[in-house]
Amino acid sequence: MKSAYYQQLFPNISDDVWPILERWAELLREWNTKINLISRKDIDALEERHLIHCLAITNALTLRKDARILDVGTGGGLPGLPMAICYPQAKFTLIDSIAKKVGVVQSIADDLGLENVEAKQVRAETLKLKYDFVTGRAVKNLPEFLSWISNNLQTGNQHSLANGVIYWKGGSIEAELKPLGIQSKICVDLESALSDAYYKDKYILHIQAEMLKKVRFNKF
Repeated sequence: MKSAYYQQLFPNISDDVWPILERWAELLREWNTKINLISRKDIDALEERHLIHCLAITNALTLRKDARILDVGTGGGLPGLPMAICYPQAKFTLIDSIAKKVGVVQSIADDLGLENVEAKQVRAETLKLKYDFVTGRAVKNLPEFLSWISNNLQTGNQHSLANGVIYWKGGSIEAELKPLGIQSKICVDLESALSDAYYKDKYILHIQAEMLKKVRFNKF
């Protein structure tokens, strides 16, 4: 891992976090030989195409103690695990529909000693607890994703961003949101933040929980 370079990109990540992120990458590569968590063609570029993609949120988001984050469709634990490493003061629930992936995610969290992580095989719609933020990384189109999680958020404004959805997405954004009558804010332009043309037209979006309270979602 190019620690010195990444430390310049993400100055808000403390020095003691980088060795944990390096160990996370080792564990994910080990597990990926057994279960396809990251596509085989991408695993060699794990740091450049996946890790820094997730870490970019640290340039925009600071969390107070005991913040609750729900990572929906976590897959191999992205962005949930890297975020949990960077925000040890927050509590993370990582959910996915595939039991094998959930098991791996919890195993990696346990190996890393992450006491702030719980991985579950469950649908977001069945969860009763409310969260400060719901995250997702290109899980589904935005209307469908937002319909899943609209009841999982509590409103609030005690962190650097107002409570809401933090979503990693590329391409057309407003076209998907316009029918819902809501707007998103680009909190990270990834091409600019990472100085990498690979991330052209890729963003981290923020949608306030307060906006979602006003939307009547159709069934998808």
